[in-house]
Amino acid sequence: MKNETQKTSLLPTLIIYTIIFYAVWAVFELIVKEPLNNAINNKAVSGFIRDGIIKNLVWAVPAALLVRHFSSELYVGLKEMFSARVSWLKYLPIFAAFTIYILVPAFIRTGGLKINSDFGVPQIIMILFVGLTEEMVFRGWLLNAFAGKERKQLPMLILSSVMFMLIHIPIWITQGILVSVFTSLGFIMIIVLGMIFGSVFLKSRNILIPIALHMYWDLLVELFS
Repeated sequence: MKNETQKTSLLPTLIIYTIIFYAVWAVFELIVKEPLNNAINNKAVSGFIRDGIIKNLVWAVPAALLVRHFSSELYVGLKEMFSARVSWLKYLPIFAAFTIYILVPAFIRTGGLKINSDFGVPQIIMILFVGLTEEMVFRGWLLNAFAGKERKQLPMLILSSVMFMLIHIPIWITQGILVSVFTSLGFIMIIVLGMIFGSVFLKSRNILIPIALHMYWDLLVELFS
């Protein structure tokens, strides 16, 4: 009886979750975030509250609870995605590709590898938490649910990657770069990253590898962009 209930409620749950999740985060980014930052003068503290506390409560915790509840219907269960044994050496080429992709243009642009002068504790906090929260939602929960036990993975991988790109729209709006991101086709890079993180998750069945890749990408961007 429990499995039948899960089968009939997974799709409605995904639809309701997606609507609420995108709505809540859009409100936060467009309305709440700036007053919160202005109310707290310390950037490290505001970053910890924003990325460490609020984002975990809105993103990671609900996603983990949903994965646990629907484990029998998903591609991989909550326990397995944190414990599946994998060879990290197999994924070193992706780390290397990320390094080349960020560092070579940075070297050409500046004539050397100069670390961003603004890099500090707020950026470190963002790197530590954003990779965890975003991977838990978009790969650990959504892609995991879309792929299920028997569905074709490529269409689901594309869908989750497009959804990953869409969650960035409120940020681009507040930064005033929404139009330029689309006219320059910069949004495609976010979809490609989603495809990479998602492919790694599907192949490894371990969420820790895409989390590490996501953190490493953000680290390179914050250091050298």
